[in-house]
Amino acid sequence: KAFPAPVLVVQHMSAGFTASLAARLDKECANRVKEAEQGEVLEAGTIYLAPGDWHMEVVREGAVVKIKLDQRPPVLGVRPCVDLLFQSVAEAYGPKAVGVVLTGMGRDGAKGLKAMKAKNAKTLAQDEASSVVYGMPRAAYASGCVDQVLALGQMANAIAEQLP
Repeated sequence: KAFPAPVLVVQHMSAGFTASLAARLDKECANRVKEAEQGEVLEAGTIYLAPGDWHMEVVREGAVVKIKLDQRPPVLGVRPCVDLLFQSVAEAYGPKAVGVVLTGMGRDGAKGLKAMKAKNAKTLAQDEASSVVYGMPRAAYASGCVDQVLALGQMANAIAEQLP
């Protein structure tokens, strides 16, 4: 279904793979899906995928929010790192944001989700039963900052319920 807000996605992928993933998802999704570009303004209804091997953050400039990409060293052994994205979303959107941690290895996402929760954003994590690897959602849950733990199939509706 079409989603009426910008969506930012960090997938732990190497350079060269995210462009083809974005193109494939763009054919499957009602919303436009694209690889994020430096300085572009976020638009409702567009899904932005962090380019492989680039950290993605957002920066508010007045009424607009823009993408910021960089190649600082990996954080928690990964680049892109969702903690960096979540921390920037917390600053740019505060309580108007929803942070979601899905299946994955490690603990990336827990610190950033905690920053979002501190700004009164809604926070969600995937449950163990529907996760292929429960590391990232488990770390988020263990940090005490998750509002809801849900099966993957319930996630879209839970996110949509948060929209104004």
